Amino acid sequence: MTQLPLRPDAPWLAPLAGWSDLPFRLLCRELGAAVCCTEMVSAKGLVYGGRNTEELLASTPPEGDGLEDGSLVCDHPLVVQIFGAEAEFMEQAVQILRHRGFCWFDVNMGCSVPKVTKTGAGAAMLRDVPNALRVAEAVIRAAGPGKVGFKLRLGWDKEHEVYLELARALADRGAGWVTLHPRHAVQGFAGTPRQSAVAELVEALPVPVVASGDLFTAADGVRVIRETGAATVMYARGALRNPAVFSRHRELLEQGALEGAVPLPQTAQSAPFEGRPQGVQQAFDVLDALPVDRAELAVVIRRHAALARRYAPHLALLKMRTFVPRYVKNLEGARALRQEIVSCTGWDELDAILERHFGATETDRAAAKDKS
Repeated sequence: MTQLPLRPDAPWLAPLAGWSDLPFRLLCRELGAAVCCTEMVSAKGLVYGGRNTEELLASTPPEGDGLEDGSLVCDHPLVVQIFGAEAEFMEQAVQILRHRGFCWFDVNMGCSVPKVTKTGAGAAMLRDVPNALRVAEAVIRAAGPGKVGFKLRLGWDKEHEVYLELARALADRGAGWVTLHPRHAVQGFAGTPRQSAVAELVEALPVPVVASGDLFTAADGVRVIRETGAATVMYARGALRNPAVFSRHRELLEQGALEGAVPLPQTAQSAPFEGRPQGVQQAFDVLDALPVDRAELAVVIRRHAALARRYAPHLALLKMRTFVPRYVKNLEGARALRQEIVSCTGWDELDAILERHFGATETDRAAAKDKS
């Protein structure tokens, strides 16, 4: 069975609710993501057979884990992120997923969205460590030691930091890795992530630590690995801005960035973490100021559209009307392009819009030449 890659040259795509569907995961894989996580899946929804839950688990052989001759195969690691506050349901959910051929799991103990925390799940589990450990034991019992990771925050608030205590206990119980988003739950995405806490976990744990939080560019990801000793990083908003962040991450490592042979860009978006902007809007303002390679982005958008049409045809156009405005937000002429995209009603119209703003593809030019 393939081992889950936990090393600097194997960046992960984070579980992104509403975003990391199958076409986007496949796109990120093509661009260098070594591991992809599903959107957050409700344990109860899975146990009770919720239709929306099934859609979140859509996978395909190029990506995923499946059953082959009755054996589990995991040649292309896909991590299913699940959430829930009741050990019984979490264990049943993993048993169901194991039966379907999924191998790797991540338990969300960091989501601060009220509709999740009000059920006692997500970051609310940081307020009840004994129950968090009961859930962990049940999930590891169902999946097997080393097959489950846990995504944490520092604690519910600064007066109740539990990440060190909880992470040590999780490792003792058989966790395969721990991911830390170094903010408190009450912060949401405001304030500055305390990346020094990642370094503390690296020193304290016998299992790999994955770093998360405000990794907007490949330079950010490589820097946090270099400064904290994290096994790898998990890109979220950086991947939504440009999925090529994964290939750029690998390029930096190939150039010797971890050894300091290549100085990392010292721009606004990749400054030391202590200098990060405060709050969600300021963070996105930084993203909006970053330069984008127009030609590269055109290739990414067209490939994403092709994957969406193939693997999610019933939602494909709607998804592209959501993704493309994020991709192009800081391009010259972006406002007009976004307006055209969000009102687009058909694939021919989308192709025409892309050609108008990015130019024809080589295939289009060849076809036009043949017709002439």
